[in-house]
Amino acid sequence: MEKTVCELFAGVGGFRCGLNQIHTIEDTKKNEKWKTVWFNQWEPADHSVQWAHDCYVNRFGTCLDLAGKDTTNYDINKVNKKNVPDHNLLVGGFPCQDYSVASSLATSKGIEGKKGVLWWDIRDMLEAKGAPFVLLENVDRLIKSPAKQRGRDFGIILACFRDLGYTVEWRVINAAEYGFQQRRRRTFIFAYKNSTKYADRLNAKVDFDITESEDPNKNLDAVFKLLESDGFFAGVFPVKKPDEKKISVTTIPTIGEVSERFTFGFENTGIMKDGKVYTIKTYPLYEGNNITIGDIIEKGDVDESFFIPKDQLYYTDPSVNHSDESEDKLPSAARHTWQYLKGGKKIKRRANNGHEYVFSEGPISMVDEYDKPARTMLTSEGNFSRTTHIVRDYKTQRIRLLTPVEMERIQGFPSDWTKECLVNGKLEEMPTKKRRFMMGNALVVNLIEQMEKSLSDIFEKES
Repeated sequence: MEKTVCELFAGVGGFRCGLNQIHTIEDTKKNEKWKTVWFNQWEPADHSVQWAHDCYVNRFGTCLDLAGKDTTNYDINKVNKKNVPDHNLLVGGFPCQDYSVASSLATSKGIEGKKGVLWWDIRDMLEAKGAPFVLLENVDRLIKSPAKQRGRDFGIILACFRDLGYTVEWRVINAAEYGFQQRRRRTFIFAYKNSTKYADRLNAKVDFDITESEDPNKNLDAVFKLLESDGFFAGVFPVKKPDEKKISVTTIPTIGEVSERFTFGFENTGIMKDGKVYTIKTYPLYEGNNITIGDIIEKGDVDESFFIPKDQLYYTDPSVNHSDESEDKLPSAARHTWQYLKGGKKIKRRANNGHEYVFSEGPISMVDEYDKPARTMLTSEGNFSRTTHIVRDYKTQRIRLLTPVEMERIQGFPSDWTKECLVNGKLEEMPTKKRRFMMGNALVVNLIEQMEKSLSDIFEKES
């Protein structure tokens, strides 16, 4: 089968980099074994310059649709999907702001949110073009969203795949648990048409034709083997032998019923075929070394703008990692230091009903040291935020923010990948703030590179 790809919500090209083992900018000049026939990237918040799209085009060039038009920077909702070139693999990190760890699960809007609705554009693309294989990425809480009806959103996605004739495997993967340089947990979805040879091979191992009147557990041994060793993710990201007592089974009803009343506790690993779901909690099996911050940090001179002035680091002795404002607030200058921001707190607050209470939170490490993988990067990276990384400069040992190159390395991109964009035919440097946003929004390229090995094997056997 020809390795043709359509990349939706492409960002700066993480899937394409991973599929084609692009480790340096020079690698883009080599022939790609996975041919991207079309991509789409449009950011409604970027009014003057479409930074992500223009970075992608600078590295890879553009693609025309079947009508001879460049629609790669159109709102995907307005794209005529029948005009997208045929492709055998659809990939995408579909927008996840509505499920993001940057906001609480209770306030996230899930698939009804402003960007969550973009799932339907993936569904429409599948209906229009019928890609035999699909690989998608989203935040880990996708499988539990929304809070008021846990599992509904993922149930809708599975129902859509079922109605279009796909089987779906999923796995929540933390990149650092398989040796990579970021503690980033994401849901990956691999779907394939029931008419593929790959589906035939799996169907020969697992009997999904179980009626509601039959014992759903009669198939568990085969399902365990599928999720533990035979399935798509199991071959790339090994897991420990699952606990057979914790497997859950359900049947996905119609999309309308899912939307109105469906709830289910999806676990981090599972499979769905013809609406029948088997899901189980698995644990990673990895015994190798980890890439750490020390491995990716820049070793030479770093621009002074990244260093944090001493008066913004500490408001008192550096050993203090708690503040108590249950009686009186600290001075404003003290509260605008990294020590205060990342330290444990007790703060007097008043609820809407007038009730006073003390909010408290524990401390986190102020400096991200060399011996661990990075924490999850968010789009707010670099802001005066509790989640922002601050590190010791390798050369001077002074404390500073991450550089754009270090953030690119944390996500597995080549160094300086986002440095320049092709804006209206001219090269422009991307602002540092935008480079931070791009990386906070990206995926860990290394994971896609690992999955590519299995994808290549599957495609070769489809021929």
